[in-house]
Amino acid sequence: MGMIDNATRNTQNTKLAAPRERSLSEITLMSAAERLKGRPKLCSDCGVCSSSYRPMLPQVCVFVDNKSEEIERKLHGRNREDGDELLFGIYRSIHVIRMARPNPDAQWSGIVTGLGALLLERGIVDGVITTMAVPGTHHAPLPVLARTPEEVRASARNKPCLSPNLDVLDQVRESGVTRLAFIGTGCQVHALRAMQDELGLEKLYIIGIPCTDNVAYPDMMRFLNVASASPETVVHHEFMQDFRVWLRHEDGHVEKVNYVDLDVSALGGERGIFPAACLSCFDYQNTLSDLTIGYLAAPLPPTERWQWTMVRTEAGEELFNLIRPFLELGAFTQRGNRLLGVSEYVRMLKKPRGRPPFPIRKLIAWMQRNRGPRGMEFARSVIEMKLLRNLQYVRDAHSRLERRVVPGHVYRALAQYAQVYEEEFDRPLAP
Repeated sequence: MGMIDNATRNTQNTKLAAPRERSLSEITLMSAAERLKGRPKLCSDCGVCSSSYRPMLPQVCVFVDNKSEEIERKLHGRNREDGDELLFGIYRSIHVIRMARPNPDAQWSGIVTGLGALLLERGIVDGVITTMAVPGTHHAPLPVLARTPEEVRASARNKPCLSPNLDVLDQVRESGVTRLAFIGTGCQVHALRAMQDELGLEKLYIIGIPCTDNVAYPDMMRFLNVASASPETVVHHEFMQDFRVWLRHEDGHVEKVNYVDLDVSALGGERGIFPAACLSCFDYQNTLSDLTIGYLAAPLPPTERWQWTMVRTEAGEELFNLIRPFLELGAFTQRGNRLLGVSEYVRMLKKPRGRPPFPIRKLIAWMQRNRGPRGMEFARSVIEMKLLRNLQYVRDAHSRLERRVVPGHVYRALAQYAQVYEEEFDRPLAP
């Protein structure tokens, strides 16, 4: 029996058929070990396992069989061409944007929730799957089927934690919603696209959020305790293009921490805090959505709340044209050359280095801010480093799964680092 057949059999034999005994708000407060117990080795708790659609798991889970290139051909009639598409995914147009009248409660300017609310206001959809916060928390996610614009707007702010958004598909079916908008992450979108034809929907719009290294809620609080002087008051945070983490607090002030000053070892290292699934993900930019809305290549400073969007499909163009009258458009910027820095990152993957003394960290932070890549080049560098790190993680921890979870475009995207990779790891980058 082949590897895929074995994975299918093993997945079906795990205890996924038991009814959920906890509410979603309780589940998202649990540790990763509690949530993922009895699941396949790679699981991001996207919600399929806890829903009535769990029998479809072997066919739709990106960590059982990554079908992103097959789904791309269905969406676009082709796969990615060389160049930026290898990193950003296929797109029809790309824009720097912000809401002309920002939502003050949003992490950025409120484009994602503004678009979801507008779809309901115009009667284009009957419901929007979005993510609230568990009452009493800023960051613990609570997936909901929003039926009013006010409910969607109330879900503003990022919750960078594992969130079982696809569990809400049961509510969609039970409530008779046939025109749906979905706001979610790459692993969720892969599963949703793979099962889309089986859902009986008249219309589906997918608004993609870029995503990397989500954690369970307790681990998020562990991170904030390490990163912030006042972790309990952090409203949201982001790893910004100036190589600092910006943490906004309840009183509005922004705390800034250099990347290099973060004590990752206090968290057990990356592999000690991030789920195995997130370390095996190759879709930071949520490339199977209709449009992706994020920040990675937007110009600084963050206080101006610029974001970027990639319009990917005909439905994405419809969504962008819907929100366009409420937007201001900006311009892309670009600075620096990422190649030397990313090549050095390959060497660090092979020979990890300890946290340097404070004077050295201060110099590194200055160099990163003043000499490091910015704008589009920053976005390219971050995505390449995530691809390299996750490829090596799969090879180290789940080597038998590489053929099924690493899409072919990853090797093409990283080809310019093949020589340094082979020198460090004594094996070809491409299989």
